Amino acid sequence: MSTYSVSDIPATAAQTAAGVGPRWVEKVRGGGYGPGIGATFAWLAFGGSCLYWEDLGDWSRTQSLGIGALVIAAFALFGTLGADFLGSAGLALRRRAPWLLVLGMFFTLWEIATAKFGWLPLPFFPPPQAILEVYTDDLPKLLDSVIASVKLQLGGYVIGAAIGFLTGVSIGWSQKVGYWVHPVLRFIGPLPATAWLPIAFFIFPSSWSASTFLIALATGFPVTVLTWSGVASVPNAYYDVARTLGAKPSFLVLKVAIPAALPHVFVGLFMGLGASFAVLVVAEMIGVKAGLGWYLQWAQGWAAYANMYAALIVMSLLCSGAITLLFKTRDRLLVWQKGVVKW
Repeated sequence: MSTYSVSDIPATAAQTAAGVGPRWVEKVRGGGYGPGIGATFAWLAFGGSCLYWEDLGDWSRTQSLGIGALVIAAFALFGTLGADFLGSAGLALRRRAPWLLVLGMFFTLWEIATAKFGWLPLPFFPPPQAILEVYTDDLPKLLDSVIASVKLQLGGYVIGAAIGFLTGVSIGWSQKVGYWVHPVLRFIGPLPATAWLPIAFFIFPSSWSASTFLIALATGFPVTVLTWSGVASVPNAYYDVARTLGAKPSFLVLKVAIPAALPHVFVGLFMGLGASFAVLVVAEMIGVKAGLGWYLQWAQGWAAYANMYAALIVMSLLCSGAITLLFKTRDRLLVWQKGVVKW
C-alpha cells in the first residue's frame, strides 16, 4: 500500500482541502476588497436614489448628480478589483476606500433625508443637488468672490509675514531693538486683529486697504514671536565656529541665525495662515464688497443656504490647499524635517 504526505498534494488541491477560496475571496474576507466593494454599493445606492426616486422639490441637477455617482461607483469597482495592477495608484485607492465608503453612505443618507423624505427642513438643509446647482448656475459670481478673496488674503499675508519675519530676526539678534519693540509687541500682539476693525476702517482710505492691514496684523504677530524664538535659541557654538572662520555679522545673521531658525519660522507661518483666514472672512463680511465672506453674508441675507454651504466648501478647499502648499515648501527647504508633521 502506497503512502504519501500532505506536501505531495498539489497546491490548489491543498488550498481547497483547507477551505481557502480563490484570491479575491480571501481579500474580501480579510478586508482587502471589502471597503472598495462596500464603497461601490454605497455610491450605487446614492446614484440610484437620485435617478429612480422622485424628488419632493424641483431641482434641475438631480439626474446629473446620479450619473456622477454611478461613475464614481464604477471607478471604485475598477480600482478595487484592479488595485494589484495599478501600482501606487491602486495602493492609494485601497487606503482611501474606507473614506470613499463613508462618503457614499453620507451622501445617500443626505439625499434621502432632504430630497426624498424631507426630514430636514428647507431651506436650512438643502439636498446635494441644490449645492451642485450653485456650482453650475452661480459659478461666475462664486469665481469672482474666490479671486477677490485670494487677492486680499495673499496681499495681507505676504505683507504680515515679511514684516513679522524681519521684526522677529531684529528682536532675536539685537538687544537694543528688543528693548523698544518687545513692550509694543506685548501690548498689541495679544489683542485680536478684529478688535482693530473700527480704527482700521477709520484710518485707512478704503475698506480694501483696511482689510489688508488687519490680515497682515493677524499674520505678523505669530510670525514675529516664533521667528524671534528661533533666532534666540540658536546655540552660541554655531556663532563661535563661524567667527573662528572669519565670518562677519551679516554672515552670522544670513547664514547661521536665519537657517537655524527656519523650523520656528514655519510654525509661525502656519499659525499666521489660520489667523489670517479668520480675519479675512470677518473683514469681507463687514467692509469689503467682494470675496467669499461677502458672498456668505449675501447668501445668508437671501436665505440661500445652498449658496452659503457651497461657499464654505470652497473656502475650506482654499485654506487646505494653502496649508498643503506651505507644507510642501517647508519639506523642500527643511529636508531633515520632512515627514515629521504631515498634512
